[in-house]
Amino acid sequence: MKKQCIELIDSQSNEILELSKRLFETPELGFKEHKTKALIQDFLKKEGFTVSKEYFETGFEITIGSGKPHIGLICELDAIPTQGHRCADPVDHAAHSCGHSTQVGIMLSAITALKKLDAVKNGGTITLFFTPAEEFCDLAYRKELQKAGKIKTLSGKTNMLLAGCFDDIDLCIHMHGMGEYRGYKFSVDSTLAGFLYKEYNFIGKASHAAVCPDQGVNALNAFALFQSAVGMLRETFVDEDKNRVHGMITKGGDTVNSIPSHVVYEGYVRSFNTLKLQSISDQLTHTAKHCAQALNGECEVHDMPGYLPFHQNHDLNKVIYKNMLEFTTEDQILTDEKSVAAGDIGDLGCFIPTIQFGYTGFKGTMHGKDLEVISEQEVYIEPAKIVAMSVLDLLQDPSLVDNIKKNFKPEMTMEEYKQYVGITD
Repeated sequence: MKKQCIELIDSQSNEILELSKRLFETPELGFKEHKTKALIQDFLKKEGFTVSKEYFETGFEITIGSGKPHIGLICELDAIPTQGHRCADPVDHAAHSCGHSTQVGIMLSAITALKKLDAVKNGGTITLFFTPAEEFCDLAYRKELQKAGKIKTLSGKTNMLLAGCFDDIDLCIHMHGMGEYRGYKFSVDSTLAGFLYKEYNFIGKASHAAVCPDQGVNALNAFALFQSAVGMLRETFVDEDKNRVHGMITKGGDTVNSIPSHVVYEGYVRSFNTLKLQSISDQLTHTAKHCAQALNGECEVHDMPGYLPFHQNHDLNKVIYKNMLEFTTEDQILTDEKSVAAGDIGDLGCFIPTIQFGYTGFKGTMHGKDLEVISEQEVYIEPAKIVAMSVLDLLQDPSLVDNIKKNFKPEMTMEEYKQYVGITD
């Protein structure tokens, strides 16, 4: 059956690659992926699929089969602002410089082949989730959606978790592009960091910058002092936790002719260690407030949960790894990488056995204006075959799924998760 599946993926590759190219050239930010959704659903209709559920502006899912095991496949829809990319939207600069559009092509190829093969004829269910808004950006728009009651949190999978979209799923398979990663073809068992989002509002007092600067309180100076203090704090970070602190000024003042009275700085705290995330965050809040006070200003700090660290399911990755070896050798597979990147896949992995394998075939920098697909075979075709072959293994050998579920222990309860993300109802 695997041989037939591979042949089906090859035979339908032209249609998949044509759609994937259009998706790459139609980038949209999270919860705005309307054109993307339309393109995908047109393809699905032609292939005889029916959309079974829609949610959170642009997310949706398709399902084939019935009964257990229930295998979840995940692809992400959104782009990220990337000025200068050849496909960047002229208004919001959205571009697929993180390669999410390629995930769609991979998963559509895999599930279309599995459907044509009637892979679920002896029982089992496959649901493909098209998830919006993985990139944590365009937050003003998302906060408006939140205020209107259309979403509860600011990312796709976290909303889906809270809404129970994954409640019946036994395990989830996801994948993500690695960018230009020389020396390797795939990756498995990578760990992703978690992060917290922080917004700092440094408050001073405006005055004429030339005539009476002594009558003002410079909020930008307070921020500069804070930045110096953060640099001194970094030497206290434990190397193994891969702690990171970074951000950008989103408001630096109102006019050059006045002492800046309000400076806004948005930043992340990242770590593999959930407890360390909170302790560093608390330390930064303390530092910001006291740096502002040292210069007669104030600082208001607003925190928001980002994503939890992602610990992949080793038992499920063994299934993926075995099928990777059909297309490469062991020395071409990167294992156990500690990546300081983050994703809302980490939240899902706290509740369900979940993996995210990596694939290459790109040139350029992830999140950079130069990211492009250079090998359609490596980006679209081979990963699709790995996904489809792994699904066949899981459907045909129930003991694999039983073992994965038996060895998995959720990292928290849903009530604890709601408390973490600040949901009270």
